[in-house]
Amino acid sequence: MALDEDLKEQLTEKEYEVLRNRGTERAGTGEYLKKDDEGFYRCKVCGNKIFSSDTKFSSGSGWPSFYDAIEDSVDLREDERGGMKRTEVICAECDSHLGHVFDDGPEPTGKRYCINSVALDFEEDKNNE
Repeated sequence: MALDEDLKEQLTEKEYEVLRNRGTERAGTGEYLKKDDEGFYRCKVCGNKIFSSDTKFSSGSGWPSFYDAIEDSVDLREDERGGMKRTEVICAECDSHLGHVFDDGPEPTGKRYCINSVALDFEEDKNNE
């Protein structure tokens, strides 16, 4: 994986702020918020396959939401920044910050992975054409 100095050159300022400094993009602004194409969402830094479009749903939160992550693709960590107690979603391959997960999602998991669009790349599923 690239060193953080290399990443500063490869990523936009906003991407770097979210992925490496645990920032958040403004609600309602992400390019993948309303995307409904079939495919996979990958970590912007390392390309790790994180989410399938099959698990994406409209949560009304202002961020792309998924009810499940691909097995072993993410790690979860306690996050008490800003006086809130949340669970942070981290890429299991490169430790990049992706967003947070909450217990108010739909079945079958009851989870809502609330993810920053700038933390992801989308790969269309060519098998469904």
